[in-house]
Amino acid sequence: MEEKKTIFDYLAQVLMIFGFAMLTLNIFCIAFGESAKDISTMFALGNQGIPAEIAFQFLFLSAGVTGLRFVFFTDTLIRQMPLWLRTVCMLTSVIVIIAIFIIAFHWFPVNMWQPWAMFFLCFAVSFVCSWLVMIIREKHENRRMEKALQKLKGQEDSHHECGK
Repeated sequence: MEEKKTIFDYLAQVLMIFGFAMLTLNIFCIAFGESAKDISTMFALGNQGIPAEIAFQFLFLSAGVTGLRFVFFTDTLIRQMPLWLRTVCMLTSVIVIIAIFIIAFHWFPVNMWQPWAMFFLCFAVSFVCSWLVMIIREKHENRRMEKALQKLKGQEDSHHECGK
């Protein structure tokens, strides 16, 4: 049974996504900021960091991604969709919402292929990293649950032996 989520769980998810995005963007600022500052509003400060308005846009984007995660990965709205299809729909939706932000906030020129290629490369790397973290976390939780179950079985066995 899945525990009921609170608003604090969703805020924590928003801030976790936002923190990862800011970390990634700041790494890119250091690496590519000076060469990209004339091309992208995200790198308008060069290697000095992210402009405040871009940071707030990423905060709103993080909230949107968290909202999509709620839609696709809880049974509140979608009950019968297989997990693989939920994942595909989620990834597609995230790419669409990011593309909307790219166009709306002029993060980079939409008519240049290089920024789009970098976007898709970064998105793929982020997805793979997130997926690996999720797998490691799930394995860790499964081991913890298995240990707890073994401990519980051991307690039941000792209670049955005492009752004989």
